[in-house]
Amino acid sequence: MLYHLLFPLSKYSIIFNVFRYVTFRSIGAFITSLLLSLALGPWFIKQLKRFAAVETIDEDAPEKHSIKAGTPTMGGIIILSSLLISSFLWNNLSNNSILMMYLTTVWLGVLGFLDDYLKNFVKAKKGLVPKYKLWGQIGVALFLTLAIYYGAEAGDNVSALQIPFFKNTYLELGIFFIPFTLLFIVGTSNAVNLTDGLDGLASGVMIASALGLGVMAYLKGNYVAADYLNLEFIPSAGELTVFIAAMIGTLIGFLWFNSYPAQVFMGDTGSLTMGGVLAVISILLKEQIFFVIIGFLFYYETLSVIIQRSWFRYTKKRYGTGRRVFLCAPVHHHYELKGLHESKIVIRFWIVAILLVAIGLSTIKLR
Repeated sequence: MLYHLLFPLSKYSIIFNVFRYVTFRSIGAFITSLLLSLALGPWFIKQLKRFAAVETIDEDAPEKHSIKAGTPTMGGIIILSSLLISSFLWNNLSNNSILMMYLTTVWLGVLGFLDDYLKNFVKAKKGLVPKYKLWGQIGVALFLTLAIYYGAEAGDNVSALQIPFFKNTYLELGIFFIPFTLLFIVGTSNAVNLTDGLDGLASGVMIASALGLGVMAYLKGNYVAADYLNLEFIPSAGELTVFIAAMIGTLIGFLWFNSYPAQVFMGDTGSLTMGGVLAVISILLKEQIFFVIIGFLFYYETLSVIIQRSWFRYTKKRYGTGRRVFLCAPVHHHYELKGLHESKIVIRFWIVAILLVAIGLSTIKLR
């Protein structure tokens, strides 16, 4: 909104010319979203306590998690509110990529909110019926996938995936781009959701992943930088940089309340949505493989669940008794049961996340 209101005034005063620059608006979006999160947090937490929107501990979680019972959840409302308001203020609202981000955020936000609402207000133990939640995710993923694939301009080969570590190397998916992207969005959304199990864990890892995507978005949205680094120039990527900056700001602000011991949990309202948002950003940047590198911890958590369930079913069928690979899944609970303190696990995951981002960004020069 500020871009549309103030940039046209640059013809009267050069001071308004700063609103044309992605860097200036990204900093503005970051600061705005961070301050909004910090300002809105206490009020939202108070309201969540008032309406008894508090965490119910999963029976499969480690026993020590019982002390978390009664902690307000649905804190994703803080994240989404700060993100959307900040982006609305600082983004160019005529950019198609930004409109896609709004659709993703609102659609998955409503889906996650509904799931949290049913758990915490209606007291439905499992929340939204899993198949309905899945179809909700598939719905927005399919719409976005078709819009990206069939809405691409001539010469814009959206179905070619950039292979990191190699120069000018692409994997051409063709029509298979549609099922691949559909699976990628839904899978990443659920992977981030699974990671949200310890105080500050998902928030910190998302900040690192978003930072990696932010750097990539800035480079690909800057013609000079993209040309120098042999990256594909994507004109709309600059606006994604502003959106990502707002996302990082709101996650840092939320982490203020979500760090150990957490005052609020993000719930599906936050984790389900942010996972989808990260996936869509990487698709718009044509950096899905890059994101798998920098966000590998999300997929590691998911793989631990898949391995655990598959091995348990296989051994139960073959030996009559189910056996486990991990003490508990997702894998962060495995480390808890191994005796590591929650905060130590979280900080080590953050360190690994930062390392993964560094590895991912190093591939830029190798290209």
